[in-house]
Amino acid sequence: MKFHLAINLERMSEDTPITTVRDHTLEMVKMADQAGFEVAWAAEHHALEMTIAPNPFQIMTWWADHTENIRLGCGVANATYWHPINLAGEAAMVDLLSGGRLELGLGSGAYQREFDRMKPGVIQKDGHKYLQEMLPLVRELWKGDVTHNGAHWQFPAATSCPKPLQDTVPMWVAARSPGTFDYAVANDCNVMCWPFTLPMAEAEKYKQQLDESIAAAGGSWSGTFALMRHTALYDNDADRQVTLDAVRRVLGRFGNLMMQKGEVVNGFPEEVPLSALEGNVRVDPDMLEENLMLGTPEQVIAKLKAYEALGVDSFIYYASMGLDMDRQKRSMDLFINHVMPEFA
Repeated sequence: MKFHLAINLERMSEDTPITTVRDHTLEMVKMADQAGFEVAWAAEHHALEMTIAPNPFQIMTWWADHTENIRLGCGVANATYWHPINLAGEAAMVDLLSGGRLELGLGSGAYQREFDRMKPGVIQKDGHKYLQEMLPLVRELWKGDVTHNGAHWQFPAATSCPKPLQDTVPMWVAARSPGTFDYAVANDCNVMCWPFTLPMAEAEKYKQQLDESIAAAGGSWSGTFALMRHTALYDNDADRQVTLDAVRRVLGRFGNLMMQKGEVVNGFPEEVPLSALEGNVRVDPDMLEENLMLGTPEQVIAKLKAYEALGVDSFIYYASMGLDMDRQKRSMDLFINHVMPEFA
C-alpha cells in the first residue's frame, strides 16, 4: 500500500494568521516528501476559509519548489469552473515546473453554494456532464491543435501551451456513483474515493462498484484505487479527546455546506448545531473513532490492513480537520515512524 497526503490551507478562526497556516501546510508537505509519501493533493474550493484553494495548480507549483520526490496531485479541479484550454495549460505548467510530477484529478464539485457563485444556474448534480466533456478534451489539447464544438465549450483550433513533460500524465476521477466509476474505467483513469465519515461498508461499496465497472469494460483496467479518510494518531487520552472534539466541530461546519443550512460569514461557515445531527454516524464520537483513521498507531495499522485486504492500492491521509497544528504534526510523526514501516 502506498500513502498520499491531502492537506488544505485550513483556517478555522480569524485569530489564526494566514501566514501561520501557510507555513504549517508547507511543513506538512515537506514531512510527507521526506518520509516517502507518493503524492501530495491540493483541492479546489472558493470563498471558504476552511479550504483556501482558489487555484490548486498554484498551490502545487509552490509545493514543487520546496520538495524533491513527492508527486503533486490536483485533488480535484472542478471541471465546471474551468475552460479546457485554461485547465490544460495550467496543469501542464505544473508538470513542467515540477520536473514531471503532475497527477491531474478532476471532479464534478461538492457544494451547491460554490456553484451558485462560480457557475450560476448550474446545479451540482449536473457537474459530471462538464467532467465528462473536459477530461478527454484536456488529453487532446496536450497532443496538439483541437477544434471543439461541445455542449459546454466551443472554440476554434487551439492547443495547450506548454505541453506536459510526462508522455502520459496520470489522470484521476473522484468517484462515488456507479456512472462515475464506469466513466473512470472506460477512460483509463485512476479512482479516488472519500467515504466521508461512513462505515467500512461504504468503502466496500465503492470497491464493488469499481469491480463491476472493470468487469463491464472487459476486465482490463490497470489503474490505482485510492481511498481517503480523515486521519489523526494519538497515544494519550487528552489528545484523543481534543481530536474528536475538533472533528465534530468541523463536521458541524461541513454539515452547513452540504445541507445548505446556516450562514457563511467572511468565508467562515457557521456550525450546524450537533443536536440537529444527533443519531447520525457522522457525529457520534464512538462511530467517528471506528470509521475514520483515528487512533493509536496500533489501531491505525489494523484499519489500514483491512483496507489493504479490501484492495485499496493507496491510502490518502487527510490531515485537515480543524485539529491544532502541533497535534497535526505529532500525528504525522506517529504515522511516519510507527505506521508506515509496517507497510514497507
